[in-house]
Amino acid sequence: MPVITTIEDLRSLARRRVPRMFFDYADSGSWTEATYRANEADFQAIKLRQRVAVNMEGRSLHTRMAGQDVAMPVALAPTGLTGMQHADGEILAARAAASMGVPFTLSTMSICSIEDVAARTQSPFWFQLYMMRDRAFMESLIERAKAARCSALMLTLDLQILGQRHKDLKNGLSAPPKPTLANLLNLGSKPRWCWHMLHTQRRQFGNIVGHVKGVADMSSLSGWIAQQFDPRLTWADVEWIKQRWGGRLILKGILDEEDARLAADTGADAIVVSNHGGRQLDGAPSSIHALPGIVDAVGDRIEVLLDGGVRSGQDVLKAVALGAKGTLIGRAFLYGLGAMGEEGVRTALRIIQRELDLTMAFCGRTDICQVDRSVLLPGTYPTAALYR
Repeated sequence: MPVITTIEDLRSLARRRVPRMFFDYADSGSWTEATYRANEADFQAIKLRQRVAVNMEGRSLHTRMAGQDVAMPVALAPTGLTGMQHADGEILAARAAASMGVPFTLSTMSICSIEDVAARTQSPFWFQLYMMRDRAFMESLIERAKAARCSALMLTLDLQILGQRHKDLKNGLSAPPKPTLANLLNLGSKPRWCWHMLHTQRRQFGNIVGHVKGVADMSSLSGWIAQQFDPRLTWADVEWIKQRWGGRLILKGILDEEDARLAADTGADAIVVSNHGGRQLDGAPSSIHALPGIVDAVGDRIEVLLDGGVRSGQDVLKAVALGAKGTLIGRAFLYGLGAMGEEGVRTALRIIQRELDLTMAFCGRTDICQVDRSVLLPGTYPTAALYR
């Protein structure tokens, strides 16, 4: 086993252990992948202001996200097909998150169902929802999330239509994998993944199959999904969901200041500045580039979180410095899951936690709640004026 010191180490290991179609699904963007790359590159361009002769004892990363006490300003983002990175992946990731004191978000398009995750974990988790044409099914998902004691509902706003993801098309992505010669040869080179997958019954979309009339297996699922994402989504639909949920609501997919104001008007509890990991509109700004303008526009009215490009504790610190109350990580924890299962997710979180703690100290701060733009070098970070 190689020595794991960074998220990139986990990525390299996951690439060797996860079938190509599922690794590429997690590790790619749409079209030219320019926005996908910008999410990381724009973080790297921001420079930190090192301070010395500052008492660094008694450091604390504890804060709150969406009304919940957290060990650090990090949550696991909703990611589809998590259970195809590693068998029972959603359950393993939820357990790892709970053990590290951070929230886990279950995707509607998960392999393990809401009930599976709730039955096999102790801590409440967040549930992510898409706007679908089948409103009765959406209502049933909301009721199932309530029954599972989910502590927040996260509505994704930027997936009414699906961005074109070239790697997925070329790989013939499906769950379970299509038995083509290329896929079979690739699966044969991943014995660890195959061994774990053979020992689970969770190989299809657990929140959907068996819960929708006419969808009893994977063969009938694809046609249903193709018709379900609702392009008619409006702010009125957000209010419809808010009334039926009745609990803490997070809106994910905000990238524009005017949309942020409209989101705040709905009475939601938090928004997530996100471009869907660069998987939707290629050419859109990076999440960190959009963050300052949105914070300036609505940060006093609604909690602002950030998703996209976070690969280190330093990235978390930079996002918090620019006004985010917390961050969501997707690929970073998926790399850990694909590399080493539950322990890999914990490893990813430990790496980020340690990097965040040390970087905060080097910048002369001992409490994450006291971090602001003064820890960044002027001229290296985006501002609201630059975004406009």
